[in-house]
Amino acid sequence: MSVAKTANISPLDPAATEPLYRQIYVRFRDAIARGVLKPGGRIPSARALTKELGLARGTIEAAYSLLSAEGYIQPRGQAGTIVTPGLKLRMPVASVIPRSNSDIVAPIFHPDSILPFQMGLPALDAFPRKMWARLGAQCVRAMQPRDMALPPTYGLPALRAEIAAYLQVSRGISCAPRQIFVTSGYRHTIGLIVHAVLKAGDDVWFENPGYPPTRKILEHMNIAAVPVPVDREGVIISDGIKAAPQARAAVVTPAHQSPLSVSLSLSRRLALLDWASQNNAWVIEDDYDGEYRYVSRPLPALKSLDRDGRVLYTGTFSKVLFPSIRLAYLAVPETQIERFEQISQAFAGGSPALTQAIVAAFITEGCFARHIQRMRKLYAERREATIAGLESVLGKHIRIDSQPGGMHLILRLQDQLSDRHLAMRMREDGLYAEALTDWTIGGDGVSALFVSFTNIASQGAAENLGRRILRLI
Repeated sequence: MSVAKTANISPLDPAATEPLYRQIYVRFRDAIARGVLKPGGRIPSARALTKELGLARGTIEAAYSLLSAEGYIQPRGQAGTIVTPGLKLRMPVASVIPRSNSDIVAPIFHPDSILPFQMGLPALDAFPRKMWARLGAQCVRAMQPRDMALPPTYGLPALRAEIAAYLQVSRGISCAPRQIFVTSGYRHTIGLIVHAVLKAGDDVWFENPGYPPTRKILEHMNIAAVPVPVDREGVIISDGIKAAPQARAAVVTPAHQSPLSVSLSLSRRLALLDWASQNNAWVIEDDYDGEYRYVSRPLPALKSLDRDGRVLYTGTFSKVLFPSIRLAYLAVPETQIERFEQISQAFAGGSPALTQAIVAAFITEGCFARHIQRMRKLYAERREATIAGLESVLGKHIRIDSQPGGMHLILRLQDQLSDRHLAMRMREDGLYAEALTDWTIGGDGVSALFVSFTNIASQGAAENLGRRILRLI
């Protein structure tokens, strides 16, 4: 009887949070379920697998003990260990939900790996990991028993204070730490806002094209997302008033409209604030990457013009630090502090205090400001290199929009190419892209792709990626 080869089993990840014995267990279990390891077939002995993987024998034996206890394998003494004879398993199959004929936005593609052109990722190779590790170690050493209890519901006081100071200096927003609420991400922030100031059946202006998850969140909470067109000056306020004059809120991305990256003009900013004030409505300002502007200094936030307390300002650490940190924040008007505290107590459990403490230290020591300055310079260079590389290879097939800032490029497709079709083919080829059509309600036939340049290191790398796209056109 031959022994199964472990080459057919997916490799281990030493950097994963899951213990190695658990990874081994999962890999053998899945290999058995897929039929890679057959019932009655022998598997490597603990001693042999220890040598092959370079792990402690106790790690292998712990995995084998778990597999044996659950009936996947059977030890046979001198005959070795085999997959349990007669075992019939099937990998779980995801249930298919039939699509309706409604215009619900197609799901956004979110790979758990890092693909070329992947949207939403900062330059991971340029993150100061050594500094982060040093600050993390300091925060761990400084932990007291009280720090190990439940985290503060509204956010760690030190981090709320640092965010308030940062918004004052960098975004022109005057606010106190009590006005800052730390959340576990943008979706959590929107959910908090909806529970606090909106109710089922309300109309909310939604930029068209706009960020699909926002619309899906609103729809799941029975809020009607009213599409409002966007042009070169941002969302068209007059169209919003015509479509839903009594809307209870407007979700906008004034610094870099998501996804077209245009900036909301001053006249429209003032018109939006006037509409909100006159109608007792709310403006939800999503400032997801306002730090990254390349043609001039970053624009002040819309919130900085708010004199009547109608703007709810949302920011995130995902774009300036890294997405897996899962930290975002919300700045609310003073009159709404008590309301948001009540909703936070009801719906939020607080974000991990240790992570918040590291971010607070990162800001306090000046690392945050220096990191943003470095990234602004690096992104400007990588953006130009990516544009040059793609245009040199794909010049006949694309036109790249000129944008003042942001973290992605807009590739306008020529020759009646379908953005959805090309985006799908790119994903199949291991490249990331999103289609403008999927971000647009009632698409007008404009075909374009969104691709990020933040992790494209050189023009040569962009040219190589461009050649891969060319083969798919």
